[in-house]
Amino acid sequence: MKKDSPFVEIYTDGACSGNPGVGGWCAILRYGEKEKIISGGEKLTTNNRMELIAIIEALSHLKKRCNVKVYTDSHYLLKGVTQWLPVWLKNGWITSSKKPVENRDLWEKLYELTNKHTTKWEWVRGHSGHRENEICDKIAKKEIERIKKSE
Repeated sequence: MKKDSPFVEIYTDGACSGNPGVGGWCAILRYGEKEKIISGGEKLTTNNRMELIAIIEALSHLKKRCNVKVYTDSHYLLKGVTQWLPVWLKNGWITSSKKPVENRDLWEKLYELTNKHTTKWEWVRGHSGHRENEICDKIAKKEIERIKKSE
């Protein structure tokens, strides 16, 4: 962590009704006592895309270089960014099973954003009473309902 950079905590979650189906995402950004909640969704998407969009949107809100700690309940996001992404970059966006990386557009954007910050990742168990994760889950599901009602 850089000593002169602000410390920001980010909590994220994505949800989908059907997979693919209507999806929602939410992120909580916390800097000291300040907290900002952002959310959105899409009519036709996947849960994995919603997980990725949540962190991409959160990181996009940061105006300068920060020390960031990200909390996620998504193994896909966590393993993707910490383990798989370096291999995909080295192998030209081809997986170990010799297939193109799914959601490459979002992984490329996430890679770009994480390189602007010092980022640490932590997995939290979903649906286990973790306050911020529960809030994100609830808001992501509200986004799904909002989109369904607008159709």
